[in-house]
Amino acid sequence: MGLYTDLAAEAREMDPAIAGVEEEENAFEDHVVTRIDIKTPEAAEKLGKRMGRYVTVDAPELLDRPRELARGIAEAAANELSAMLEREKSDRILVIGLGNREVTPDSLGPRVIDELLITRHVKEFLPEIFEFPVRSVAALAPGVMGTTGIETLEIIKGMISRIKPSLLIVIDSLASRRAARISTTIQISDAGIEPGSGVGNVRAGINRDSIGIPVISIGVPMVVYASTITHDAVLMMAESETEGEKKRLNDIAERITRESIEGLIVTPKDIDRIVRDMAGILAEGVNRALFAGHYEEVYELIK
Repeated sequence: MGLYTDLAAEAREMDPAIAGVEEEENAFEDHVVTRIDIKTPEAAEKLGKRMGRYVTVDAPELLDRPRELARGIAEAAANELSAMLEREKSDRILVIGLGNREVTPDSLGPRVIDELLITRHVKEFLPEIFEFPVRSVAALAPGVMGTTGIETLEIIKGMISRIKPSLLIVIDSLASRRAARISTTIQISDAGIEPGSGVGNVRAGINRDSIGIPVISIGVPMVVYASTITHDAVLMMAESETEGEKKRLNDIAERITRESIEGLIVTPKDIDRIVRDMAGILAEGVNRALFAGHYEEVYELIK
Protein backbone atom coordinates (compact mmCIF):
# COMPACT_ATOMS: atom_id res chain seq x y z
CA MET A 1 0.00 0.00 0.00
CA GLY A 2 1.52 3.33 -1.05
CA LEU A 3 2.09 5.82 1.75
CA TYR A 4 2.63 9.30 0.38
CA THR A 5 4.09 12.23 2.26
CA ASP A 6 5.63 15.53 1.19
CA LEU A 7 7.65 15.69 4.41
CA ALA A 8 11.24 14.49 4.24
CA ALA A 9 11.14 13.94 8.01
CA GLU A 10 8.32 11.42 7.61
CA ALA A 11 10.00 9.67 4.68
CA ARG A 12 13.09 9.39 6.87
CA GLU A 13 11.04 7.97 9.76
CA MET A 14 9.72 5.21 7.49
CA ASP A 15 13.26 4.19 6.45
CA PRO A 16 15.77 5.49 9.05
CA ALA A 17 18.59 3.13 8.02
CA ILE A 18 19.20 4.72 4.60
CA ALA A 19 22.80 5.80 4.06
CA GLY A 20 23.63 9.18 2.55
CA VAL A 21 21.38 11.16 4.90
CA GLU A 22 22.48 13.48 7.70
CA GLU A 23 20.04 14.52 10.41
CA GLU A 24 20.17 17.08 13.21
CA GLU A 25 17.47 17.81 15.78
CA ASN A 26 17.17 20.77 18.13
CA ALA A 27 14.43 20.78 20.77
CA PHE A 28 13.11 24.04 22.19
CA GLU A 29 10.49 24.71 24.85
CA ASP A 30 7.54 24.74 22.47
CA HIS A 31 8.85 23.39 19.15
CA VAL A 32 11.40 21.08 17.56
CA VAL A 33 13.56 21.91 14.54
CA THR A 34 14.83 18.99 12.46
CA ARG A 35 17.32 19.46 9.63
CA ILE A 36 17.73 16.62 7.14
CA ASP A 37 20.35 16.72 4.40
CA ILE A 38 19.93 14.21 1.57
CA LYS A 39 23.46 13.87 0.28
CA THR A 40 23.44 11.16 -2.39
CA PRO A 41 21.34 10.27 -5.44
CA GLU A 42 20.77 6.81 -3.97
CA ALA A 43 19.32 8.24 -0.76
CA ALA A 44 17.16 10.68 -2.74
CA GLU A 45 15.73 7.84 -4.83
CA LYS A 46 14.96 5.65 -1.82
CA LEU A 47 13.28 8.49 0.08
CA GLY A 48 11.45 9.82 -2.97
CA LYS A 49 12.86 13.31 -2.41
CA ARG A 50 15.37 15.44 -4.29
CA MET A 51 18.84 15.96 -2.88
CA GLY A 52 19.09 19.00 -0.61
CA ARG A 53 18.26 20.30 2.84
CA TYR A 54 14.82 19.85 4.42
CA VAL A 55 14.04 21.70 7.63
CA THR A 56 10.90 20.97 9.64
CA VAL A 57 9.58 23.12 12.45
CA ASP A 58 7.20 21.00 14.55
CA ALA A 59 4.92 22.66 17.10
CA PRO A 60 2.04 20.33 18.14
CA GLU A 61 0.53 23.00 20.40
CA LEU A 62 -0.23 25.12 17.32
CA LEU A 63 -3.49 23.18 17.14
CA ASP A 64 -4.77 25.48 19.91
CA ARG A 65 -3.49 28.62 18.13
CA PRO A 66 -1.95 30.43 21.15
CA ARG A 67 -0.92 33.88 19.93
CA GLU A 68 2.52 33.89 21.55
CA LEU A 69 3.36 30.47 20.12
CA ALA A 70 2.26 31.55 16.65
CA ARG A 71 4.63 34.52 16.85
CA GLY A 72 7.44 32.28 18.09
CA ILE A 73 6.94 29.77 15.27
CA ALA A 74 6.95 32.59 12.71
CA GLU A 75 10.32 33.68 14.12
CA ALA A 76 11.64 30.11 14.06
CA ALA A 77 10.63 29.75 10.42
CA ALA A 78 12.20 33.14 9.67
CA ASN A 79 15.49 32.02 11.20
CA GLU A 80 15.64 28.87 9.08
CA LEU A 81 14.66 30.71 5.90
CA SER A 82 17.21 33.44 6.66
CA ALA A 83 19.98 30.84 6.88
CA MET A 84 19.10 29.54 3.41
CA LEU A 85 18.87 33.05 1.98
CA GLU A 86 22.25 33.92 3.48
CA ARG A 87 23.89 31.02 1.67
CA GLU A 88 22.54 32.22 -1.68
CA LYS A 89 23.32 35.94 -1.20
CA SER A 90 20.25 36.91 -3.24
CA ASP A 91 18.78 40.42 -3.29
CA ARG A 92 16.10 40.02 -6.01
CA ILE A 93 13.39 37.65 -4.84
CA LEU A 94 10.32 36.30 -6.61
CA VAL A 95 7.74 34.62 -4.36
CA ILE A 96 5.17 32.30 -5.92
CA GLY A 97 2.06 31.21 -4.04
CA LEU A 98 1.05 27.88 -5.53
CA GLY A 99 -2.47 26.52 -5.27
CA ASN A 100 -6.13 27.17 -5.98
CA ARG A 101 -7.92 29.93 -4.05
CA GLU A 102 -11.24 28.16 -4.59
CA VAL A 103 -10.13 24.93 -2.88
CA THR A 104 -9.55 25.76 0.78
CA PRO A 105 -6.86 23.16 1.64
CA ASP A 106 -4.99 24.22 -1.51
CA SER A 107 -5.28 27.98 -0.95
CA LEU A 108 -2.37 28.46 1.47
CA GLY A 109 0.08 29.77 -1.14
CA PRO A 110 -2.18 32.51 -2.57
CA ARG A 111 -3.23 33.60 0.93
CA VAL A 112 0.39 34.02 2.01
CA ILE A 113 1.06 36.15 -1.07
CA ASP A 114 -1.75 38.50 0.01
CA GLU A 115 0.13 39.31 3.23
CA LEU A 116 3.68 39.75 1.93
CA LEU A 117 5.56 43.04 1.85
CA ILE A 118 6.25 43.79 -1.84
CA THR A 119 9.08 46.19 -2.66
CA ARG A 120 10.14 45.71 -6.29
CA HIS A 121 7.92 48.49 -7.67
CA VAL A 122 8.86 50.85 -4.83
CA LYS A 123 12.59 50.30 -5.37
CA GLU A 124 12.11 50.92 -9.09
CA PHE A 125 9.98 54.08 -8.95
CA LEU A 126 10.62 55.55 -5.46
CA PRO A 127 14.06 54.28 -4.42
CA GLU A 128 14.60 57.28 -2.15
CA ILE A 129 11.89 56.08 0.22
CA PHE A 130 14.28 53.49 1.66
CA GLU A 131 17.16 54.85 3.72
CA PHE A 132 18.57 51.35 4.23
CA PRO A 133 19.31 48.31 2.02
CA VAL A 134 16.14 46.43 1.10
CA ARG A 135 15.67 43.35 -1.03
CA SER A 136 13.60 43.65 -4.18
CA VAL A 137 10.58 41.40 -3.63
CA ALA A 138 7.91 40.58 -6.22
CA ALA A 139 5.13 38.04 -5.77
CA LEU A 140 2.48 36.22 -7.78
CA ALA A 141 -0.25 33.64 -7.22
CA PRO A 142 -0.49 32.13 -10.74
CA GLY A 143 -3.48 29.87 -10.12
CA VAL A 144 -3.70 26.30 -11.39
CA MET A 145 -3.68 24.85 -14.87
CA GLY A 146 -7.31 23.82 -14.55
CA THR A 147 -8.36 27.49 -14.47
CA THR A 148 -5.57 29.14 -16.50
CA GLY A 149 -4.80 26.50 -19.11
CA ILE A 150 -1.12 27.21 -18.51
CA GLU A 151 1.36 24.98 -16.72
CA THR A 152 2.58 26.72 -13.54
CA LEU A 153 6.20 26.11 -14.53
CA GLU A 154 5.60 27.98 -17.82
CA ILE A 155 4.24 31.02 -15.96
CA ILE A 156 7.18 31.03 -13.57
CA LYS A 157 9.70 30.76 -16.41
CA GLY A 158 8.02 33.70 -18.13
CA MET A 159 8.20 35.78 -14.96
CA ILE A 160 11.85 34.90 -14.45
CA SER A 161 12.78 35.86 -18.00
CA ARG A 162 11.02 39.21 -17.55
CA ILE A 163 12.02 40.40 -14.06
CA LYS A 164 15.20 38.32 -13.63
CA PRO A 165 15.09 37.40 -9.93
CA SER A 166 18.15 35.79 -8.39
CA LEU A 167 16.11 33.43 -6.19
CA LEU A 168 12.63 31.92 -6.18
CA ILE A 169 10.55 31.13 -3.09
CA VAL A 170 7.53 28.87 -3.62
CA ILE A 171 4.79 28.33 -1.03
CA ASP A 172 2.32 25.47 -1.19
CA SER A 173 0.07 23.14 0.79
CA LEU A 174 1.58 19.75 1.56
CA ALA A 175 0.38 16.23 2.38
CA SER A 176 1.40 14.44 5.56
CA ARG A 177 0.96 10.83 6.63
CA ARG A 178 -0.20 11.92 10.09
CA ALA A 179 -3.32 13.95 10.73
CA ALA A 180 -1.67 15.44 13.83
CA ARG A 181 0.81 17.25 11.59
CA ILE A 182 -1.85 19.22 9.74
CA SER A 183 -1.12 22.90 10.51
CA THR A 184 1.49 22.04 13.17
CA THR A 185 4.52 21.47 10.91
CA ILE A 186 6.35 23.81 8.55
CA GLN A 187 8.82 22.42 6.01
CA ILE A 188 11.45 24.64 4.38
CA SER A 189 13.68 23.18 1.69
CA ASP A 190 16.27 24.25 -0.87
CA ALA A 191 15.40 21.26 -3.09
CA GLY A 192 12.39 22.79 -4.85
CA ILE A 193 8.86 21.42 -4.97
CA GLU A 194 6.33 19.52 -7.07
CA PRO A 195 3.20 21.72 -7.29
CA GLY A 196 -0.09 20.10 -6.36
CA SER A 197 1.42 17.12 -4.58
CA GLY A 198 -0.44 18.04 -1.41
CA VAL A 199 -3.81 17.55 -3.12
CA GLY A 200 -2.91 14.65 -5.37
CA ASN A 201 -2.40 16.66 -8.57
CA VAL A 202 1.35 16.64 -9.18
CA ARG A 203 2.61 19.04 -11.86
CA ALA A 204 6.06 19.70 -13.33
CA GLY A 205 8.74 20.13 -10.67
CA ILE A 206 9.99 23.60 -9.79
CA ASN A 207 13.67 23.47 -8.85
CA ARG A 208 17.08 24.84 -9.77
CA ASP A 209 17.42 22.39 -12.66
CA SER A 210 14.07 23.34 -14.23
CA ILE A 211 14.24 27.13 -13.88
CA GLY A 212 17.96 27.94 -13.62
CA ILE A 213 18.01 29.81 -10.29
CA PRO A 214 17.97 28.66 -6.63
CA VAL A 215 14.56 27.61 -5.30
CA ILE A 216 13.42 27.55 -1.68
CA SER A 217 10.11 25.86 -0.96
CA ILE A 218 7.93 26.44 2.10
CA GLY A 219 4.91 24.35 2.94
CA VAL A 220 2.49 23.24 5.62
CA PRO A 221 0.59 19.92 5.61
CA MET A 222 -3.11 20.53 5.02
CA VAL A 223 -4.29 17.07 4.00
CA VAL A 224 -3.74 13.38 4.70
CA TYR A 225 -4.43 10.58 2.24
CA ALA A 226 -7.24 8.28 3.38
CA SER A 227 -5.08 5.29 2.39
CA THR A 228 -2.55 6.36 5.03
CA ILE A 229 -5.22 6.47 7.73
CA THR A 230 -6.38 2.99 6.65
CA HIS A 231 -2.82 1.68 6.80
CA ASP A 232 -2.23 3.07 10.29
CA ALA A 233 -5.53 1.63 11.52
CA VAL A 234 -4.54 -1.80 10.18
CA LEU A 235 -1.17 -1.61 11.92
CA MET A 236 -2.89 -0.88 15.23
CA MET A 237 -5.34 -3.75 14.75
CA ALA A 238 -2.57 -6.17 13.82
CA GLU A 239 -0.14 -5.39 16.64
CA SER A 240 -1.00 -8.48 18.66
CA GLU A 241 -1.98 -10.78 15.78
CA THR A 242 -0.15 -13.67 14.15
CA GLU A 243 1.78 -13.15 10.91
CA GLY A 244 -0.99 -14.84 8.96
CA GLU A 245 -3.66 -12.58 10.45
CA LYS A 246 -1.51 -9.50 9.84
CA LYS A 247 -1.25 -10.44 6.17
CA ARG A 248 -5.00 -11.00 5.94
CA LEU A 249 -5.76 -7.58 7.49
CA ASN A 250 -3.23 -5.91 5.21
CA ASP A 251 -4.80 -7.55 2.14
CA ILE A 252 -8.22 -6.27 3.25
CA ALA A 253 -6.84 -2.74 3.65
CA GLU A 254 -5.20 -2.95 0.20
CA ARG A 255 -8.53 -3.97 -1.36
CA ILE A 256 -10.46 -1.20 0.41
CA THR A 257 -7.93 1.35 -0.76
CA ARG A 258 -7.91 0.09 -4.33
CA GLU A 259 -11.68 -0.22 -4.69
CA SER A 260 -13.00 2.62 -2.54
CA ILE A 261 -10.59 5.30 -1.35
CA GLU A 262 -7.62 5.42 -3.69
CA GLY A 263 -6.76 9.09 -4.21
CA LEU A 264 -9.15 10.26 -1.50
CA ILE A 265 -7.71 12.98 0.74
CA VAL A 266 -8.90 14.09 4.16
CA THR A 267 -8.75 17.52 5.77
CA PRO A 268 -10.10 18.93 9.07
CA LYS A 269 -13.59 20.43 9.27
CA ASP A 270 -12.16 23.79 10.42
CA ILE A 271 -9.75 24.01 7.49
CA ASP A 272 -10.84 27.60 6.71
CA ARG A 273 -9.54 28.84 10.06
CA ILE A 274 -6.45 26.65 9.86
CA VAL A 275 -5.42 27.97 6.45
CA ARG A 276 -6.08 31.58 7.48
CA ASP A 277 -4.00 31.24 10.65
CA MET A 278 -1.12 29.39 9.00
CA ALA A 279 -1.02 31.87 6.12
CA GLY A 280 -0.51 34.62 8.70
CA ILE A 281 2.29 32.70 10.42
CA LEU A 282 4.09 31.92 7.16
CA ALA A 283 3.70 35.46 5.84
CA GLU A 284 5.21 36.94 8.98
CA GLY A 285 8.07 34.44 8.86
CA VAL A 286 8.83 35.15 5.21
CA ASN A 287 8.59 38.92 5.70
CA ARG A 288 10.94 38.81 8.69
CA ALA A 289 13.46 36.70 6.79
CA LEU A 290 13.38 38.85 3.65
CA PHE A 291 13.79 42.17 5.45
CA ALA A 292 15.75 41.06 8.54
CA GLY A 293 16.51 43.93 10.91
CA HIS A 294 14.43 46.39 8.85
CA TYR A 295 11.17 44.41 8.94
CA GLU A 296 9.28 46.90 11.14
CA GLU A 297 10.42 49.89 9.08
CA VAL A 298 9.50 48.25 5.77
CA TYR A 299 6.13 47.27 7.24
CA GLU A 300 5.39 50.87 8.23
CA LEU A 301 6.39 52.17 4.79
CA ILE A 302 4.59 49.53 2.70
CA LYS A 303 1.47 48.79 4.74
